[in-house]
Amino acid sequence: MVAVDDYVPPLNRLIHALKFSGQSSLAQPLARLLLLAVLQARRQRALPKIDMVVSVPLYRRRHWRRGYNQSDLLCRPLARWLGCRYDARALTRVHATAIQHQLSARLRKRNLKNAFRLELPVDGLHIAIVDDVVTTGSTVAELSRLLLQSGAASVQVWCLCRTL
Repeated sequence: MVAVDDYVPPLNRLIHALKFSGQSSLAQPLARLLLLAVLQARRQRALPKIDMVVSVPLYRRRHWRRGYNQSDLLCRPLARWLGCRYDARALTRVHATAIQHQLSARLRKRNLKNAFRLELPVDGLHIAIVDDVVTTGSTVAELSRLLLQSGAASVQVWCLCRTL
């Protein structure tokens, strides 16, 4: 996993503003921070170059209410800067799930079972899942499982913050 930092100030407040206060203009500077973390991790850990970034999908109703998907807003500039593929339709959330941050680790895992569908072929691709915050890892674990079962060569997880 590549993370910019733990979920602590000031980054946690910026993410909250991006996600819940409609401040989508924060996405590009936050994506730049994530890019720097990824480049540093590549130098330190010899991570394979990725072919494609994928965003964590929101259910259509939540996406409509928020007006955007914060993960999508992070992926767009990252893909451009890294010269890799990105398609916002690669993954879909096929049913509404309870809001993850309100659930225990056990319930998060159950909440996400079969919640996602892959819409594009990923055979042999090195993929990075981009999320804003990784807490228990249930969401990215379920997406990783789906991508690897569908033939992805490798899956990395990139996030702005991880919880302590």
